[in-house]
Amino acid sequence: MVVEKIEQLLNEALRRAREQGELPEGPTPESTVQPPPSLNLGDYASNLALALGSQTGQAAREVAQVLLRHMPQAPDLVERVELAGAGFINFRLRPGWLHEAVLEACRLGERCGRSDRYAGHKVNIEFVSANPSGPILVVNGRAAAMGGALANLLEFVGWQVTREYYVNDALVSTQMERLGESLEARYFQALGIDKAVPEDGYQGEYLVAFAQEIVRERGDAYLKMGDDERRRQFTTLALEKMLADQKRDLEDFGVRYEVWFRESSLYDSRKVEKAIGLLTERGYTYESEGALWLRSTALGAEKDEVLVRGTGKPAYLAGDIAYHMDKFGRGFDRLIDIWGPDHHGHVARLKAGVRASGCDADRLEILVHQIVRLVSEGEQVRMSKRAGDIVPLSDLVREVGSDAARFFFLMRSHDTPLDFDLELAKRHSLDNPVYYVQYAHARICSIFAEAERKGVPLPAPESADLSCLTSQDERALMRKIADFPDEVMAAAEKHEPHRLTRFAQEFAEVFHKFYTNCRVLGSGPGMEPARLLLAQAARNVLRNVLGLTGISAPERM
Repeated sequence: MVVEKIEQLLNEALRRAREQGELPEGPTPESTVQPPPSLNLGDYASNLALALGSQTGQAAREVAQVLLRHMPQAPDLVERVELAGAGFINFRLRPGWLHEAVLEACRLGERCGRSDRYAGHKVNIEFVSANPSGPILVVNGRAAAMGGALANLLEFVGWQVTREYYVNDALVSTQMERLGESLEARYFQALGIDKAVPEDGYQGEYLVAFAQEIVRERGDAYLKMGDDERRRQFTTLALEKMLADQKRDLEDFGVRYEVWFRESSLYDSRKVEKAIGLLTERGYTYESEGALWLRSTALGAEKDEVLVRGTGKPAYLAGDIAYHMDKFGRGFDRLIDIWGPDHHGHVARLKAGVRASGCDADRLEILVHQIVRLVSEGEQVRMSKRAGDIVPLSDLVREVGSDAARFFFLMRSHDTPLDFDLELAKRHSLDNPVYYVQYAHARICSIFAEAERKGVPLPAPESADLSCLTSQDERALMRKIADFPDEVMAAAEKHEPHRLTRFAQEFAEVFHKFYTNCRVLGSGPGMEPARLLLAQAARNVLRNVLGLTGISAPERM
């Protein structure tokens, strides 16, 4: 990765300058290495000198000059290093670096862009975790696309990833009781018996379908049970059928989990009780108004929170603290939770509870994604004809397809609201961004299909000469190929999978220009094999970036 190599040169220059006493000791500030606004200024530029100057009060240009004096030589990569502007350090790389990037992408194939930087580290990513009281909704689809892509990214750079779904199935939950009562009412109705769904129950049509399934399977067998036993049975039935539907919808969306963790197991194993006891032992609880409270204000939260209600039932927070203690106990180096927009206020509460338990809250990262609004021609639309104000993810997938849904969910950073344009997502035209990207991959594949028909062999990277690739379109495509490993690492380390769709669109745009302006087959001796290798590298990059997002890379469209 070129950026990593340049960062190593800068860090070594800084180390040497500090060792010689020319720059003061201290923490190394955050800085960037990225292409400058104009490639006439060089291939990469660093703002390290500006960041150091801001930290120490020195003039950035003076800091940059010190760093330049101590910059190690890297003749295999760097042609020269220059001072520019207010203190930027610009790197001009030797001419063949792009050729090497292309050949490396050809050699690596499916491993193009991969890294082992985080090998040996374990991360748990818990995402979606929708309540089992209804179907997976469109807003959950955003979490599914984001979590799935982030998990793929982290695996790609070496992490050992566990994808986890937290099932809120504790039978102490009023929600679960209401779900069971609602299904019971639908069951009676399916048998022709008048019974109303509770006012605070669930009105969704999915329970009607569940009740009809139960009648087909068991007839009126449940009518012979006592009321309490029947409700317990229907609570369990509702949960299992809802979970089966959720699993199916997520799998249809291309998301699978290694672990489905049940909240009820925390109560069955008394882990919630033990967690509350530990918090009390550590002095972080007190009793007031008949309830047990967490002293969360002592740990950074704005107010204290109830752990155990006056009824004796633990609050949701107690179970959540016990759950995260369990996850830490499973040996993960890092925990990542992806939550919906209605959970923003719970972040500080949970972080406080984790700290109170003695676990390292800095190893827990909580990403809260924002709302999704379905629009068509700028106007908000409703797709679902089902009862209740819900739009199931399965309806969206049927409407636009899994690929388009995933791509559109990943087109914006998770912390910004998303307008999902239904009409655009359905179009089979180049103004649809996912079609535009997939069409670029199909175009590349068409080159190799035609080469096979004509008996044109694919040249070996080991004997390639790419020096003839000098046009603007060729260099632009080589540059994007070279950028891919660094883009993957940045997206993984910053936990920003939306960078993948942006890169894919930029890459497709560059390739389409190359395809239009640069003939591959029949372009002449020397040029044809060079352009074939360039196309092969482009195919590997585009296939891999689509694979990371969970989107297919079609060979024909």
